[in-house]
Amino acid sequence: MDLSRFDYHLPECLIAQTPAADRSCSRLLYVAGPLQDMLFTQFIDLLNPGDLVVMNNTKVIPARLFGAKPTGGKVEIMLERITGEFTALAQLKSSKSIKPKQEIIVSDEIRLIVKDKNESFYELESKQEKFEDILSEHGQLPLPPYIKRIPDQADDSRYQTVYAKQSGAVAAPTAGLHFDHKMLKTIKKSGIEIQELTLHVGAGTFQPVRVDDVTKHKMHQEWFEIGENVIEKIKQTQNRGGRVIAIGTTTVRALESAFSINQLEKPLQAETDIFIYPGFEFKVVDALLTNFHLPKSTLLMLVSAFAGYDKVMQAYRHAVKSEYRFFSYGDAMFLEKGAQTYRNGLTDVD
Repeated sequence: MDLSRFDYHLPECLIAQTPAADRSCSRLLYVAGPLQDMLFTQFIDLLNPGDLVVMNNTKVIPARLFGAKPTGGKVEIMLERITGEFTALAQLKSSKSIKPKQEIIVSDEIRLIVKDKNESFYELESKQEKFEDILSEHGQLPLPPYIKRIPDQADDSRYQTVYAKQSGAVAAPTAGLHFDHKMLKTIKKSGIEIQELTLHVGAGTFQPVRVDDVTKHKMHQEWFEIGENVIEKIKQTQNRGGRVIAIGTTTVRALESAFSINQLEKPLQAETDIFIYPGFEFKVVDALLTNFHLPKSTLLMLVSAFAGYDKVMQAYRHAVKSEYRFFSYGDAMFLEKGAQTYRNGLTDVD
C-alpha cells in the first residue's frame, strides 16, 4: 500500500491559522452519501433516535518548553507525556544532536537531565521541581507545527474542548473543538446520549510516515481509559440498532483498541499503538465526525479505512475546491462506516 496514494494538493492558504469566530460556526461536509455542504450547527440533524455520541475528554497541557544547553545552544522541548512526578518523555529540537546525561537549562532554578533516548523520544529527569509545576510556570500551549504563529491568550481556551477534563494530551482532539455548551445541551435535549472516554493525544500524532509501504509504519503509543458506563451504553446502543458516533479519530482509536484488547467486556486503562489503514475491520464505531487531515498522514489513512478510500479522496478534492478550512482550527466532515447509508433530501455536489 503505497504512501503516495494518500497525498493530495492543499494550498497553504486553506490551513486555518486561527479558530472560527464562534466554535459552532464552522462548515461541515457530509460524506456519508452524496457530498453535501452544510454548517456545523446542522450536525444535530444527522443524529437519529437511539444513537450514542462518544467524545474524548482529554485536556491539553502546556507541553512546549524552551531551554538551553550549558554551552548556550537553544533547545525546544515538546513533551510526549509525564511519566512520573520528576520524569517525562519528550522530543527535543536543537541545532546539534543531544546525548544522554546532557543538561538542559530551563531557568536559573530548573535544570533537566537527558537520561536516555528511545527512538525519537528522550527520557528527561528534573532534579528540582515536579514536571507539572515546571509546565505550569514555564510551559507553552503546543499549537501544531502547521500553525505558524505564537499561541495567544485566546488559544488557551479555544485549543481545548469545552468538555476537557483529564489533563495529559499534547494535542487537542480537534473534532471536539466545534462543540459549544449550547450545542451539547441541544443534543442532550433531543434525547441523544453523550458519553466520554479519555485518550491522551501524543506528540507522535504529528510524526510523518517515513516509509513508502504504509503497512511498515510503526505507530506511537497513546494512553487511554474507557469506563464501565461507556461500555454499557455502547452495548445498549448496539442492541437497539442505534449508531455509535465517534467525535474525532482519537475516540475511534480508543474504542477500536478496547475491542481488540477485551471486546469491550470490561473497563480498562491501556496503551495503544493501533494503526488503522484501509482493510481494517471496524467493530464498534458506525459514524465519525472529524476534521480534515494532513496529506500522507496516518489519520487520513484511518478515515479512508472507515468510509472508503475513493469516497474520502473525492471529499478532500471537493473540500479543497470549495475552500474549506483545514486541520486543527478548520472545518469538519461527517462520515459513516463504508459510506453505505444515504440520507434523504441531500443533493450530490461533486
